[in-house]
Amino acid sequence: MKSIDIKKLDELPGSQLAENDTFSFRCHPDLTCFNQCCRNLNLYLYPYDVIRLKNHLHITSDQFLDSFVDIVLRPENHFPSVLLKMSENEERTCPYLTVKGCSVYLDRPDSCRTFPLEQGILSSDENRKTKKLIHFFRPPDFCLGQHEHQQLTPHEWAIDQDAVEYNKMTAEWAQIKKLFQDDPWGKEGPDGKQGKMAFMSTYNIDEFRNFVFQSSFLKRYKVKAQLLKQIQKDDVRLMKFGFSWVKLYLFGIKSKQIQIR
Repeated sequence: MKSIDIKKLDELPGSQLAENDTFSFRCHPDLTCFNQCCRNLNLYLYPYDVIRLKNHLHITSDQFLDSFVDIVLRPENHFPSVLLKMSENEERTCPYLTVKGCSVYLDRPDSCRTFPLEQGILSSDENRKTKKLIHFFRPPDFCLGQHEHQQLTPHEWAIDQDAVEYNKMTAEWAQIKKLFQDDPWGKEGPDGKQGKMAFMSTYNIDEFRNFVFQSSFLKRYKVKAQLLKQIQKDDVRLMKFGFSWVKLYLFGIKSKQIQIR
């Protein structure tokens, strides 16, 4: 999910949708373009996406990151982007695309659920606390689903695609990512110790759990016993704990969940 500068809102492609605006879309196997959108993608993965996918595949987050993603640091960004690695075939298909369709459909990423919409959080230099969520209708030209008669609002589409929880988690991550508009790394850069720790605590959730419980972490930070019990088993709870720790560790933003001893 992108942070969108309010000054550049009118320059963005696609049709902006208000909360109660509707759009026409329906995807189904009878369309000749079915699954064509699952090729040659720049598909961004967010922390909750990684949790759902690695659990679906019954592998660790470390294994998932090693096998299925490209980690890219784009110019003028201070935190890397995580993209799903396409298959090494002529069409560069999604690695989960089969003849029958998506093999991880029940745990497919937020971007796939939200398609043909794109989401963003409106921001401005004057007010960085802005949290308005906006939607754009942006199907590719080849997409025939946009000519179907089904009419939906963005929220109705999210419910239809079981994306409400995904959208919520992605919005939470977007608020963390927004903190990286300013460079927190100093001379060591994003590949230094702090950068690696921040990435681990947000994307490599199984490794972060090991770090919390098997290092000196709990000697340096005070965490309530009930929360510790939750994050031992609950990946999503641990992810949110990781978000809080990054805010404290890098930006000094205090949290009720974790305190320095």
